[in-house]
Amino acid sequence: MKQKQRFSCRNNIKTNMLLLVIAGALSACATSKPQQNSLSKGDLPLKMAGYKFKRLEALADGKVGVAGCDVTFDLSSIGNMNTDVFSGEQTYDVTEIGLHPFMLAYANEAFRDYVLIPVFPLRLFRHKSIFIRTDRNIKTPKDLRGKTIGTAGYSSTSLVWIRGMLQDEYGVRPEEMKWITSSKDSSADMAGKISKQEQVSGKGVSITPGPAGVDESDLLASGKVDAVFHAAEPKAYIEGHPKVGRLFPDYRSVEKDYFSKTGIFPIMHAVAIRKSTLEKNPWLAKAVFDAYSESKQKAYNYMTKSAWLYDMLPWYGQELEETRAVMSDNFFSYGVPPNRKALEALFRYSYEQGLTKTHLTIEELFAPGSLEWIEK
Repeated sequence: MKQKQRFSCRNNIKTNMLLLVIAGALSACATSKPQQNSLSKGDLPLKMAGYKFKRLEALADGKVGVAGCDVTFDLSSIGNMNTDVFSGEQTYDVTEIGLHPFMLAYANEAFRDYVLIPVFPLRLFRHKSIFIRTDRNIKTPKDLRGKTIGTAGYSSTSLVWIRGMLQDEYGVRPEEMKWITSSKDSSADMAGKISKQEQVSGKGVSITPGPAGVDESDLLASGKVDAVFHAAEPKAYIEGHPKVGRLFPDYRSVEKDYFSKTGIFPIMHAVAIRKSTLEKNPWLAKAVFDAYSESKQKAYNYMTKSAWLYDMLPWYGQELEETRAVMSDNFFSYGVPPNRKALEALFRYSYEQGLTKTHLTIEELFAPGSLEWIEK
C-alpha cells in the first residue's frame, strides 16, 4: 500500500510539473508579439531597436541582456529609426541610428535628445556602391567628372563616405558632378523611409529633384543618369540590366587596398541612448556597450566554430581567415580608440562637403566617459 502511495505521489508530482510547463508555454505564446523580444529581467525597463544582424542576434533574441535592465528589443529599419529619433515619438531608450544623420541633426538642428556610444552595428566599404551605365565611357573614377549621378539620399552616411573617398583617393570633387535625387528608393523595403537628414544639399553642388514616383534604379536603367551612388544594389543591377554595372567590378581587391592604405573601415550606423534616461542612470551607457560587444563575440564564435558548416558559402573559412589577416581578429571593432581615424574622416568629409555647419569632434557626440572604452 505504501509503495502504491509513493508511486501515486510521484505520478502526481510529474503530472503537476508537466501542467506547469504547458501553462507557461501557452502563457508565453499568448503574450508574444511579432518582431519583439522581452530579454533579461532587471530593475530598469529599457526599450531598444535595431536590425537583427548576426552580430546583434544574441541581443535581439535575449541570449545576451543588458545588466540591470528589463529589455524589450524591437526590429526596425534605419530610415524608420532615424525618423523616430529626430522627428517622431522617440520611442526607444536605446536605438541604432544613422551616424551621419545624427551628425547633421546635432550640428544643424541643435539636436541634443540622444547621445552616441561607440558601438557601430553596420560598417561597409563603399567602392562597391558605385553603379554606372556601361555605355557612358566611365572606366575610372576620374571619368565621373561632368557626369550626372543619381541617388536616393544625397546626405546619407554612405554617400558622404563615397564622395569623401573619391576626393581623397582619386581627386574627384562633388562639385565636379551633377546630382539628381530620386523621390523613391528601390531598397526601401530594407532601409525604410528616407529621413529629412538624408536630403540635405551640399555646398557648391548642382542638385535637381528627380521625377515624382521614380526611384534611383529607374533613373539609371532609363539613362536619365550616368551613374548611381547607393548603399544597396539598385534593382536594375540585381536584375542584370545589360547596360548597368559597377565602377569597380573587382571591388574586393580595391577595398582591401584602400584599407591597407588608410586603415579605415567606414562606419554607417552607431547606437544612440536617450539623454534623459542616461542622466538618471549614468551606469547604463557602459552596460549597453558591453551587451553589444558580448553579442558580437557570440557571432565571432559562431563564425569560427560553426559557420563553415551551417552557412552556404563553400569557402567561408578561407574568407574569414583572409579577412582577419588583413583587418585583425576584431575586424568589426567597437570603441573610439580603434575607430578614431574613421570617425574623424567622416566628420571632415561632412564639413568639407558643406553638410554640417561646424566641424564636429568625437568629444561632442559621444557619451562622457566612453572615449576610452575597450572591448573585453
